[in-house]
Amino acid sequence: MANQSKAELLNTLRVLLREALTLRAEGAAHPRLTRASGAVDGYMRALLDAGIVDQKELLSVVAAERAASFGAATATVVPDPAFLAA
Repeated sequence: MANQSKAELLNTLRVLLREALTLRAEGAAHPRLTRASGAVDGYMRALLDAGIVDQKELLSVVAAERAASFGAATATVVPDPAFLAA
């Protein structure tokens, strides 16, 4: 990691996130999805431990990649009267 710029490291994180999110969307087998998620977690932990990024910056990258893959994290929810009556 020492020879790469912060932008390159964050780009690598984006690639790892995209791969994990794509596997999730495709319904990949649990071991494969777990391996990809572990790689993302480990990479983020290394970036945090090295002081390259802070938690807020990581959350921003994750949110952007998630939104690019699945759309906005929030949506308008219309209450179901049958559920509310129960």
